[in-house]
Amino acid sequence: MTAILPGATIGFFGGGQLGRMAAMAARSMGYDVHVLDPDPHCATRPVASRTVTAALDDAKAADDFARRCDVITLEIERVGAASIEAALRHCPVRPGATPVYVVQDRARQKEWLDGHGFPVAPFHVVRTADEAAAAVEALGPAIAKTCTGGYDGRGQARVATAAEGTAAWSSLGADRLVVEQRVDIDVEISVLVARRPAGESVVYAPSLNHHEHGVLTWSAWPAPVSDARAAEAQALGRAIAESLDVVGLLAVEMFVLRDGRLLVNELAPRPHNTYHHTERGAATSQFEQIVRAVCDLPLGAPDPVSPAAIVNLLGDVWQRGQPHFARALETPTVRLHLYGKGDARPGRKMGHLSAVGATPEQAKARVLEGYERITRA
Repeated sequence: MTAILPGATIGFFGGGQLGRMAAMAARSMGYDVHVLDPDPHCATRPVASRTVTAALDDAKAADDFARRCDVITLEIERVGAASIEAALRHCPVRPGATPVYVVQDRARQKEWLDGHGFPVAPFHVVRTADEAAAAVEALGPAIAKTCTGGYDGRGQARVATAAEGTAAWSSLGADRLVVEQRVDIDVEISVLVARRPAGESVVYAPSLNHHEHGVLTWSAWPAPVSDARAAEAQALGRAIAESLDVVGLLAVEMFVLRDGRLLVNELAPRPHNTYHHTERGAATSQFEQIVRAVCDLPLGAPDPVSPAAIVNLLGDVWQRGQPHFARALETPTVRLHLYGKGDARPGRKMGHLSAVGATPEQAKARVLEGYERITRA
């Protein structure tokens, strides 16, 4: 493989906050940045020298976009297969067509994981209301999820009876659902794998994550789990990345069950919300790491240099007026990260706070204190 050196152009399919932060890292390393996104005011636009406003499944636009890039990566999975195929005529697209195809459909992702022997919760893929009802009868209490389009808790319904399964089929309005058995979760963790084209990889220590209503609230790193549990999670993440032949980043969300088992929840072949703290706490942030990986440069050390934590700032914080950001910055080590989004809608990720500390618990306490200061009247 030939390294794509600084001075080259990195293209991003998707211009949200993940693209923005990765583009900022690319800029600091001397790369030019182009972005393709359906929103002409996307978060990455101020960082990019060229913005193509087009749908992610617009193959013609993707072809034009790729002609002026040396490599393309992505910050969102919903990129059309035809767009990737068109772009591949002109430059590498990383993580690759196969990982995107597998991950962008929940049913396909679950079936791929199960078929390759990776541990997942029991699930059924259903295509009718009757099948949804039967799945709940077979699995017991479950979560019904749309196969595409849902994220941050959207496109999901908790079900416990056949009647609720039927109702979920109607309310979610999809042609297929994944009905997944609810499991007895102790904690939620994730690992992040970075991988070069020839297969060299590094894996970040697990992150401890807390969700409310399906949306990540806070994340602390490294997760306070045993060395054996951390090694198991890292090995599982690496094995999945190798099986998918990912080039770039792969985040693997996992459940640690109360009985000690580890189950894979979801995959994301891109930077991930649960590793924003690496910008503060790791020798190499996830944003620099994706640049290194897709450009086939030596991977940076994923080692923690300080425990760190983040808390998300959703649009809800703005509903009572301008947040008190200065108050948050009074908290020791807290920093503010805003994504440049104009419309602060409830549930929309507008930014995050980060903090470091002597322990993950201290970092988390600091960042949550900063959050409380923002929201305090």
